[in-house]
Amino acid sequence: MNKKLSPEEVRRLIEETKTSGNKANGALQERLFSGAALQSMTFPPLKFILPGLIPEGATLLVSRPKLGKSWFALDIAIAAACGRFTLGTLKPATGDVLYLALEDGKRRLQRRLDKLLPTFKEEWPRRLKFATDWPRADQGGLADIENWISSVKAPRLVIVDTLAQFRKLVTSKTQGYADDYAAISDLRRLASKHNIAIVIVHHDRKVEADDVFDTVSGTLGLTAAADTILIMKRQAGSVTLYVRGRDIEESETALQFTKQTCRWTILGAAAEVHRSAERSRVLEALKDGPLQAGDACIAANLRNSNAARQLLFKMVKDGEVIRTGRGLFSLPPSDAGNIDNKVTVRGQRVDVKGGNAGITDVITDVTDVTGESRSSVATNGAGPIPTILHRCDYCGGQFGDMNSWNWPPDRPIRQILLHHHCEQPWWDCGGQPEGVR
Repeated sequence: MNKKLSPEEVRRLIEETKTSGNKANGALQERLFSGAALQSMTFPPLKFILPGLIPEGATLLVSRPKLGKSWFALDIAIAAACGRFTLGTLKPATGDVLYLALEDGKRRLQRRLDKLLPTFKEEWPRRLKFATDWPRADQGGLADIENWISSVKAPRLVIVDTLAQFRKLVTSKTQGYADDYAAISDLRRLASKHNIAIVIVHHDRKVEADDVFDTVSGTLGLTAAADTILIMKRQAGSVTLYVRGRDIEESETALQFTKQTCRWTILGAAAEVHRSAERSRVLEALKDGPLQAGDACIAANLRNSNAARQLLFKMVKDGEVIRTGRGLFSLPPSDAGNIDNKVTVRGQRVDVKGGNAGITDVITDVTDVTGESRSSVATNGAGPIPTILHRCDYCGGQFGDMNSWNWPPDRPIRQILLHHHCEQPWWDCGGQPEGVR
């Protein structure tokens, strides 16, 4: 049987309900802000711990195992702690650094610092703190990181190496999007609260993807929660650092690892560096003789035959290589130009002065590709194209497949006809030989 409330008790319950409602409404209002209020707010400028690469916030550093990402992270940590340059010419913001080396022991850490720092010349940085054992995020690990941040004068950088050793253990067989998102978002909130950078070292998966940022091991929750993503990827014998983030411009940078010092160096924009490196490998491969695109692809370690073919055509256009036959590419002859006062006409050496048939005897008969004689427009009455010039030496195409012969007799005999099918010179007068200027 329900107890009957007295009038005083009823009034007390009503007042408590009103008070509770006012508190809830007050808490809601505290969380809300207007567009006008936001317009007048001022915030400190975004800080970059490493210029152009690592801003404050949560940064995910990803690569295949044993590629060198721990060397990459450790060198940045040392540079931030003692104010030295890293990656060649970048100098990070100096301050206190915490490095959680959760897959290493003290012996391995000492061996690595022996490579990166002088052993006896100077003291190793005191502002760089290490830990090889740390609680997981849900077991006090996040709180301990915040306690360290509060205990130092100028916290700048925290490195968690690796995420798998720090994140909350998931009991289910597969990690879901929400679990992955939470693993990064907790660290992101901590970094945002104290305006520092937290770099989280992680692995990628074996399966490739059209977008390199989709190769991060786990669900899209990891990359969605991170402020910045750095992916180190080895492709065609070189390493590229892919960068994408909320507050940073997307970029692709070529890296080089020096085994003697165990340090990474930025070489420049990946597209330019790799293009130059690929061309150098192609030129080196062609030193042994002419190659087809498929063979050049293998010899020069290019991505595929189609990429090799496109690169070779560009190099032909730039004059770095030439086509010497159907599908064959080779280095330009070392004696290109005026040598022995001879020129090449469809594979035949012709003396431009002296006892053999002169060059003027060869080109006295020149006709437009349409078959119409150009004698009506040429001041000196040029005739039809001689038989010796009817076929392209490079691709075997007939003269009907060529651009018109640009042959004004009143100009020096030094022009080259480009076959429009293969875009190669099929007749070369060898410059301006004496006697035909």
